[in-house]
Amino acid sequence: MPAATELIASLRRDIAGLEHRLSGHPYVAAAEAGRLTRDDLRVFAGQQHRIIGSDLRSVALLVHRYGGTPSGEFFAVSLATETAAAEKLAAFARALGLAWPYDLAAVEPLPGALAYTHFVAWLALYGTDAEFAAAFLVNLPAWGRNCGRLARALRARYGLADDAVGFFDLFAADAPDFEAAAAPVIQGGLDRGVAPAAIRDAARLLQGYELMYWDALQAAAGG
Repeated sequence: MPAATELIASLRRDIAGLEHRLSGHPYVAAAEAGRLTRDDLRVFAGQQHRIIGSDLRSVALLVHRYGGTPSGEFFAVSLATETAAAEKLAAFARALGLAWPYDLAAVEPLPGALAYTHFVAWLALYGTDAEFAAAFLVNLPAWGRNCGRLARALRARYGLADDAVGFFDLFAADAPDFEAAAAPVIQGGLDRGVAPAAIRDAARLLQGYELMYWDALQAAAGG
């Protein structure tokens, strides 16, 4: 049975191609060039409103499932992060002229953008703590890099203030302790008999859904 650290390294090799596509995604490049409209940014905010709302419930379910186990602290911290993200997203929405939460809820949902959060909900209900932790561990760097690029673009190209881009700064910030927290959760799952293949599938699928998210935004922006 592979140790968690070996499995994590293997997972990152497996998704290297997806990472490359995410790091060069045309939607982020369009923001950096100032080609996205304010309406395009409102579509982004509307999708995130639905995603964060769903992810809050998903992580809360995992706190319920695993709160009394060694994995409990990992999910409690994750829940706090999702709560902070919801608050910061409200500031981004207001900067775009959207009333919270009514205007955001009225933004048309994009199936491709929401496939990600639907899979997260599936993992929370049917998956294991190890699958969830591994999926988010390998997903976070790509999401964080794109958020960092968007934060810079929103300041430079769209004139948004620091408080309006706090949502992006939150995820772009270095999280050196995240792997240290996730690895024991993954190892605990392996020790209990969670199949490495199941963990691998969860990570690969979540990263694939991440790409679908950006692709859907690009298509909605006319790209």
